Amino acid sequence: MQNIRNIAIIAHVDHGKTTLVDKMLLAGKLFRDNQETGELILDNNDLERERGITILSKNVSINYRDTKINIIDTPGHADFGGEVERVLNMADGCLLLVDAFEGPMPQTRFVLQKALQIGLMPIVVINKVDKPNCRPDEVQEAVFELMFNLDATEEQLNFPTIYGSAKENWMSPDYMQKTDSILPLLDAIIDYIPAPKMLEGASQMLITSLDFSSYVGRIAVGRVHRGELKEGQEIMLCKRDDTKIKQKIKQLNTFTGLGRTAAQSVQSGDICAIIGIENFEIGDTIADVENPEALPPISIDEPTMSMTFTNNDSPFFGKDGKYVTSRHIHDRLMRELDKNLALRVEVSENSDSWRVSGRGVLHLSVLIETMRREGYELQVGQPQVIKKEIDGVLCEPIEQLAINVPEEYSSKIIDIVTRRKGDLLSMETKKDRIYLEFSIPSRGIIGLRNQLLTISAGEAVIAHRFLEYAAWKGEIERRNNGSIVAIESGTAYAYAIDKLQDRGRFFVFPQEEVYAGQVVGENAKEGDLPVNVTKSKKLTNMRASGSDDKVRLIPPVVFSLEEALEYIKEDEYLEVTPKHLRIRKIILDETERKRQGKK
Repeated sequence: MQNIRNIAIIAHVDHGKTTLVDKMLLAGKLFRDNQETGELILDNNDLERERGITILSKNVSINYRDTKINIIDTPGHADFGGEVERVLNMADGCLLLVDAFEGPMPQTRFVLQKALQIGLMPIVVINKVDKPNCRPDEVQEAVFELMFNLDATEEQLNFPTIYGSAKENWMSPDYMQKTDSILPLLDAIIDYIPAPKMLEGASQMLITSLDFSSYVGRIAVGRVHRGELKEGQEIMLCKRDDTKIKQKIKQLNTFTGLGRTAAQSVQSGDICAIIGIENFEIGDTIADVENPEALPPISIDEPTMSMTFTNNDSPFFGKDGKYVTSRHIHDRLMRELDKNLALRVEVSENSDSWRVSGRGVLHLSVLIETMRREGYELQVGQPQVIKKEIDGVLCEPIEQLAINVPEEYSSKIIDIVTRRKGDLLSMETKKDRIYLEFSIPSRGIIGLRNQLLTISAGEAVIAHRFLEYAAWKGEIERRNNGSIVAIESGTAYAYAIDKLQDRGRFFVFPQEEVYAGQVVGENAKEGDLPVNVTKSKKLTNMRASGSDDKVRLIPPVVFSLEEALEYIKEDEYLEVTPKHLRIRKIILDETERKRQGKK
């Protein structure tokens, strides 16, 4: 029986968690040194690499000092909270990774709180001590304070601290003494994190995660709680609703390095993947056939945001995408439900549209972006918060919003957030920056990031996490400007756009194809403005001086997917195709729109 340590890595977005795991894998002598390419081994999907965030939790393992260390990489974004909770159930300890300058951030708090409640033993890693103006001692104090506030036990508060720089590949118990490797951290893991308890008896395992392979279907991943599991063993699947189904394990895999290796049997305490089990959900228990006992299931955070997805019915339908029919979109959403836990999908009666609910705009936009890269075309409506009635009172989700910003912008930022029904909870100054904390309705956060970044000249660091459901806070003013809508289909000409520039800002380039009902810009005033951007200059054989002046165009606004989702109004759709993002009115015909408006 080999020695095992199971650890989860907790950190705020961008504090260097995935880089640290990569260096640990290199230290475990599992890979040739891929420093030259500088690519992250773990964030291997394109979206994760581009955005520099971890979306899916991953399992890897290394061998060091005759001990197998299972590392579970968790997402730091609260939008992926569904991933975090169940992943922590597999670990016995956690590495809390904190930036030596920024200190503990709100989303670190979110995951750390869950870890301490489960009773995991923490090791604090203060990363990026090579940065100028870092403050390792103050940060260590702040971490202790945070743990104390989160009701950590005496034992948990007695945590070891390791300092270093994952990027420069060194760690040390004292940040003044720089070492030449990351091994002091691996030693600390083996010395301080408890080995999993070996429980004898009837086999038991809680399914905490899913993998999917087009070859064998769904794969159950979890940690063996008690006894051992063997290949070909008959087991009982205990569902949440107390039903029990007899099944058989076809194959067992354990995690080695980045891959999986087949195993004949897996002992209690190790993490494994089971192939051949059908109809299981996350939170079900795999138990012994003779005396099946279910483990307590895991709860998953409820969704707080929803959007309408429909198939693309614009005049440019089918020009870019491979998968465009409602059947394609339906199948794809159902496949996503298999592995994306915090997602819910409801099909409408006419089955042409779906109501997709998730943890936030980021969670849903990652799904939309993944789909468009796979070649899907679809349209999505404005994100709406999910309301609930609790004891006869209408309630909405409230979030905790933390903003870190230079001092000179703080008053403007407080003004904007309070207009969106945010309440200022605390305000502290750290060097020349101010750290503000608010509680704000989720719908107040939609479209807020762009405004804050514009006001603070890109300096604001913004993070938010779901707190609770509370009473409805009243109306929030959204964008007042109307849209500039094309009334004819065709090619947009610079001549036409030039003549309309004083009416607002445009979203389309000259020579771009547009259709009637497409939103081509933002009106400087309230109300929608119908225009014809396809009007070209009529040539005559008369020449007047000054009629041939050069056209001077202001460059159009180009939206990213999140910005577009936060920008659209209730009567608009965002058309998403592999090559284009277009905003359009739901009703394309102008006279029909007016008729509906009167109703």
